[in-house]
Amino acid sequence: MYDLAIIGGGPAGVAGGVYASRKLLKTIFITDVWGGQSTVSADIQNWIGTPSISGEKLAKDLEKHLKVYAPGVVDISEGERAAKMEKKGEAFAITTSSGKVFEAKTVLITSGANRRTLSVPGAAEYDQKGLTYCASCDGPLFSGQEVAVIGGGNAGFETAVQLLAYTKSVTLLDVQPGFKADPITVKKVLEHPNMKAISNAETLEIKGDKFVTGLTYKDKNTGEVKDLPVTGIFVEIGIIPSTSFAEGLVEFDATKHIVVNPKNQRTSVEGIWAAGDCTDELYHQNNIAVGDAVKALEDLYLYLKA
Repeated sequence: MYDLAIIGGGPAGVAGGVYASRKLLKTIFITDVWGGQSTVSADIQNWIGTPSISGEKLAKDLEKHLKVYAPGVVDISEGERAAKMEKKGEAFAITTSSGKVFEAKTVLITSGANRRTLSVPGAAEYDQKGLTYCASCDGPLFSGQEVAVIGGGNAGFETAVQLLAYTKSVTLLDVQPGFKADPITVKKVLEHPNMKAISNAETLEIKGDKFVTGLTYKDKNTGEVKDLPVTGIFVEIGIIPSTSFAEGLVEFDATKHIVVNPKNQRTSVEGIWAAGDCTDELYHQNNIAVGDAVKALEDLYLYLKA
């Protein structure tokens, strides 16, 4: 029986693991991969304390940091994904995809999320070659350039706001007839002189040479196919939280993010905390995920030791 089970090996999970080890909480750390979503980023410039780091290097650093403190306190089960979690008396049982079962008095869920990817010709080919899913990570690399944002929800318009700070122009494309973002947000963003938004625009293809040179879209109002020359494309068409293993146990919001108390990261079930992109946290970023996990560990420790 472990004191704590941590599910997920991204920034939030590792932060939780480091704090658990330093607090001498006997912990099982379950992860299929290290590093989370940012592993695909070539150059991360907003990881506090490090002006520039690749996603691959960040993942290795996170793994190394936890393993320095883990011996004798945190058992690491790598290459394992949580498949099912259930209440078992006063504790919890986590079953992995390979059939292993771990029991713990408390759980910290840091399973993250996966970005919904663009499935048109050229999207996979130019991923991280001008097409990206993280403006916070990669946006500054496109300073002074003309870029596009695909997605008309709040995330799409918030990405546009970030990009307008340093790009030459931003064109937002939304496949829907009306933007899903809050009307006030839409109005405010569209007031910027370097901003343009096109609704009823179906992205058909990403074009490029070695890197992105533009995209093709169809005007669904007229049926006309048009080219948009840009050197950067930011995709914001939603994320899918990795929370299916906890369905029916903790409370989810409409998009299946885990609902947490932002003061302490507690979920609807006593003994379970969650942090990072799997939660209904308003902003999903590495630095925020780490802080939320630390907050959870502080509260979790008091819960166990009170």
